[in-house]
Amino acid sequence: MTKFQGAVISEQGQKFAIVVVKRHILQMQSQAREAILNFSGFFPGIPVVLMAQDSKGVPTYYGRPDIAKFLSRVPMSAIPWKEYTVS
Repeated sequence: MTKFQGAVISEQGQKFAIVVVKRHILQMQSQAREAILNFSGFFPGIPVVLMAQDSKGVPTYYGRPDIAKFLSRVPMSAIPWKEYTVS
């Protein structure tokens, strides 16, 4: 079984998913794109954005630019995080 942290958000008529990943995933575009493709299977039909935090807890988002920009202005505590389990 695999577990990951994520959230599904509906905002301004747009529904999307956020998935927490390790920082090194965002540092290589090919790995980030592959991760988005993999997580898209868990969130069919909606865009997936990746989120990683630096050592100070500051988030960085990767994915659709409009969604990443929106999320950069949202406090982390306002995101409805939950743990997903994949068997």
